Amino acid sequence: MAELWIDSEGEIVSGDAVFDPWRFTWEDGEAQEHRELRGINARDALRHLHETAPMRRLPVGVIGPREATHGQCAIAETLGRELANLGLTLLCGGKGGVMEAVCRGHAEAGGLPIGLLPDEDWRAANDYVAIPIATGIGNARNAIIARACFAMIAVGGGYGTLSEIAFGLHYGRLVLTLDAAPDVEGAIRCMDIDEALDRLAARVFSRETVAMPPA
Repeated sequence: MAELWIDSEGEIVSGDAVFDPWRFTWEDGEAQEHRELRGINARDALRHLHETAPMRRLPVGVIGPREATHGQCAIAETLGRELANLGLTLLCGGKGGVMEAVCRGHAEAGGLPIGLLPDEDWRAANDYVAIPIATGIGNARNAIIARACFAMIAVGGGYGTLSEIAFGLHYGRLVLTLDAAPDVEGAIRCMDIDEALDRLAARVFSRETVAMPPA
């Protein structure tokens, strides 16, 4: 990834390009030598845009088991909080375990977690889902979660999580894994939440179009 800079007007620049936080694309701008710049890392750049600019809230999918361990729930809750602090929307399956924990962290940090439910009734969502979407299609909703987000983070998981990872990789998404998530070729195992967030932020500012990855 190219080096990132913040200019005196608060824009994020790289080379001769300026980052558009609504389109999530790089646009032609002034050459660096005509700007007063200071270096910034990707996470701080994303947080800066969240706090200062109109930024489209792209969804990040967080997946994991309903029968989660205490440690997995703790990871998920912290992850949800940090995603909200970066201005990213949470998309998950809306049920219990990892899903409930990540929604709790996201909601308590001011986010509006989206729950894409397998059920026909939105009331089946956990108490922290702000936007429940009842699909009525059962586990087939796993493919929709993978298709709708620009990146996915798995915290633990079994066969259901494995299917979501596979869908994410098939759709060309960045797929990151934490804790005891299934090992799948193409998914990137992260040592901790900080590594996952750093990789996620780096993808936002990559030269790829994160809003419309390849199908």
